[in-house]
Amino acid sequence: MKRKKAREICRAMRKSTVAVIGDIMLDRYIWGSVDRISPEAPVPVVAVEDSNIRLGGAANVACNLVAFDVETRLVGILGRDYSARDVRSIAKDRKISTDFLVSDAERITTEKIRIVAHGQQVVRADFEAEEEVGGRALKKLLASVRRALDGADVVVISDYGKGVICAPLMDMVRDLCTRDGIPIMVDPKEGHFSLYRGAYVVSPNKNEAGRFYNVRIRSEDELERVGRRLLDNLEASAILLTRGEEGMSLFMKGRRSRHFPTSASEVYDVTGAGDTVIAVFAAAISAGATINDSIELANAAAGLVVKELGTVSPDINNLISVFKS
Repeated sequence: MKRKKAREICRAMRKSTVAVIGDIMLDRYIWGSVDRISPEAPVPVVAVEDSNIRLGGAANVACNLVAFDVETRLVGILGRDYSARDVRSIAKDRKISTDFLVSDAERITTEKIRIVAHGQQVVRADFEAEEEVGGRALKKLLASVRRALDGADVVVISDYGKGVICAPLMDMVRDLCTRDGIPIMVDPKEGHFSLYRGAYVVSPNKNEAGRFYNVRIRSEDELERVGRRLLDNLEASAILLTRGEEGMSLFMKGRRSRHFPTSASEVYDVTGAGDTVIAVFAAAISAGATINDSIELANAAAGLVVKELGTVSPDINNLISVFKS
């Protein structure tokens, strides 16, 4: 794809509306340095120099979308805690609507704390609730989903297995999207693949796809078989397998599989790269781009974010400059 076309697609994205439904997380980073080992245990002592918080999970998908000036409706569940307050505050700063967020006092907001020293993650601590949402919270969530899908061009399902993506929710999404002709894009959790039946695109990474069939993918033939099986079993229009440093592979019915080599020259941190792929891909599709052009754009965006530490969104001008004029 030439730079002119990439610029045209990015401009067209500004007219799109994308609903993002899924597990919302808060990523807290503590940055420091290590020059000694603790006398209490054989672990490094990190001298803290800085800290910051970022949105993760489905909220990071939303961050990627608003970076391209896409109207973004974020749907998910937060607790009634300090982490939820931080999520709402950052979302407002990033111009992400909080109108579709549901509060549930019986759940905690998912938070991941990463301690990083000298560019390397030392340890991660997770606070999370994994039980499937139910009761009054589910009713409020479904009502929010219905509102968010009204007038949306595309819906992204961002499933991290924290309880939001469940059968009742996916049944509603499938029914409404089928009725209104809204494509469903899924960034999946391997244990939930059966929930994604009928999606336009499901985009697992190679390991997730292999584990679903108890296969360790070691060859192109094995990759082909797994991709085709997923395509048939999920009744999807397309399967987009992300392969890390090996790029991406697209499987569609009636077409030969196509491989997209990675555009990343350096990889420092893959955190959030899948969020970037599904966000940019969905935004490009909503802007009327072909599936191949959408993948090229998403692949290039992922190549930019893996050069940075932590969850980040690609800069639109840097993304366009990746393509040759």
